[in-house]
Amino acid sequence: MIWAILLAAGESKRMGTPKQLLPYGNKTIIETVIDHMTRSRLDGVIVVLGAHREKIEKVVAELPVKTVYNPRYEQGMLSSVQKGFSSLPIDAGAVLVFLGDQPMVPSSVIDQIINTYRSTEKGIVLPVFDGARGHPVLIDTKYKREVAAIDPEIGLRELIHKHPEDILEVDVETSTIIEDIDTPEDYKKLKG
Repeated sequence: MIWAILLAAGESKRMGTPKQLLPYGNKTIIETVIDHMTRSRLDGVIVVLGAHREKIEKVVAELPVKTVYNPRYEQGMLSSVQKGFSSLPIDAGAVLVFLGDQPMVPSSVIDQIINTYRSTEKGIVLPVFDGARGHPVLIDTKYKREVAAIDPEIGLRELIHKHPEDILEVDVETSTIIEDIDTPEDYKKLKG
């Protein structure tokens, strides 16, 4: 089974408001991300919450996702990745790590990453657009213990640097994998 970890624990300091709850189309950013995830071939979604837990939980409560709380969210993104990995069901074979501020990544890209993983022996699949690596990143659960022990100063990149022989890059046809929303300017640009 292939699960997803949706990182939604950040404080959104640069945005000044919980960016996951900003309007995007007729939904919020996080609802849009989850919609793309649930329309894909993923078997399940774990949403890792932190700074704005109560507000985000209200929005996703009726959606087909499992929520977990990361009490160490102030320690950065890696702590949320680790919380997500530790919350995976025992039968999860791989996980896609999603950023909570990328509502533009379509389900077709998610399926392309999953299909690539299933057709190869590689344990780490990275989407690439025009030579730049982006998200979501797929990681086989054989790395679960290693993810738990990663140095917080380096982050998930440590895993990628340690296992170049187990990486497969998959070219995708959209720049959305390298675009996210961090500031009010990013948001305005996205909304056109």
